Amino acid sequence: MPWKNWTEQEERLSFVCAVHIGKETIAGCCARYQISRKTGYKWLQRYAKSGYKGLAVQSRRPKRLAGWARYWRQRLLRWRQRRPTWGARKLHDKLRRLWPRQRLPAIRTLQRWLAQAKVTRQRPQRSRAGPLQLCPPRLVARHPNDVWTVDFKGAGRRGGLEPLTVFDLASRYGLAVQLLEAKDYACTRQAMLALFQRYGLPRAIQVDNGPPFGGGGSLGLSRLSAEWLRLGIKVQFGRPACPQDNAAHERWHRTLQEDLVGQAGGTNQDRLNRCLHRYNVDRAHESLGMRRPVEVYAKSRRRYRGSPPPRRYPTGWSAVKVGVSGRAWWAQRQRLFGIAFAHQLLGLRPCAPDQWQVYLDHILIGLLIAQDRAGMRHLQLRPQHSGEGFALPSAPPPHL
Repeated sequence: MPWKNWTEQEERLSFVCAVHIGKETIAGCCARYQISRKTGYKWLQRYAKSGYKGLAVQSRRPKRLAGWARYWRQRLLRWRQRRPTWGARKLHDKLRRLWPRQRLPAIRTLQRWLAQAKVTRQRPQRSRAGPLQLCPPRLVARHPNDVWTVDFKGAGRRGGLEPLTVFDLASRYGLAVQLLEAKDYACTRQAMLALFQRYGLPRAIQVDNGPPFGGGGSLGLSRLSAEWLRLGIKVQFGRPACPQDNAAHERWHRTLQEDLVGQAGGTNQDRLNRCLHRYNVDRAHESLGMRRPVEVYAKSRRRYRGSPPPRRYPTGWSAVKVGVSGRAWWAQRQRLFGIAFAHQLLGLRPCAPDQWQVYLDHILIGLLIAQDRAGMRHLQLRPQHSGEGFALPSAPPPHL
């Protein structure tokens, strides 16, 4: 005969039902269930007030603070108003110096009281460092549209214009010198899409590590460079604080600055357009054998056909849609994948128990572990040697 396992809540419900049936008095039911009449009346009152939920085991934690705790909490909040930048440790030291002979609450208790009063901010959980991977060699520009270099021309010490400049590295052809309303993702994306529609897609784009091209997340990507990867464009980052990695582009900036000095009349964008036309059409280039860039450059055969649809990942993989904040719900918890992958569909490939490799289309971007509370561990690229910059892989990398 199997044993009947009853919980405390079910046992109390049985007592209440026995009383309501009325075959026994309340005293008789309490004696049969081996409880006092005071406890029996308490269960009956809870059932009448909250129903079956009221019979659950309730916490014995006091609803009000004791006089000693309430006394120190008031002192803590009073001194917090006087020192709004102090944390629990500094406030604990201040209280100990003012009342050295009295028993103080622990520092952890002070932290909890400050959090309950909503006068402190919790530190955001940071993702742990992900695995390292050797980055592939950089693409060398031998033909037009092999490598485009993109940058913002600095204002310099005397100030001046800061246009977006796009340059074809092989033909030395200036694609754009355009003033934008802001140096942000939206304006830069719109300008680059117009260039893609006019000239086609390059094989690679070379940029620096600053926004809006680079970010601090997985592979150093930003939202803009992640979209370039989905278009089939490699993204090559220069080393931090090393402008010599983009020397041809910086030299082009100097030539534009020299030509801009003698320009007069029209708007600022008109002056930049005249400088760009003179550089591409009139000015001969020594590295091209004294030919002009317009004689060497040709449009790309890879036409821009709009943003590609979300990829269908293989069977056995999971897929998550990242929100605008860079987070997505997965395994009953909100995980951080990075603002660079906002509105993107990521694939999760099982690689070990409670571990998944995270892919953006065919590109490995990180490692997701179920025990991590913060989110994805970002994949980090290690240069092959000091002379190499960072380049993002265009084919599936080896397994972690």
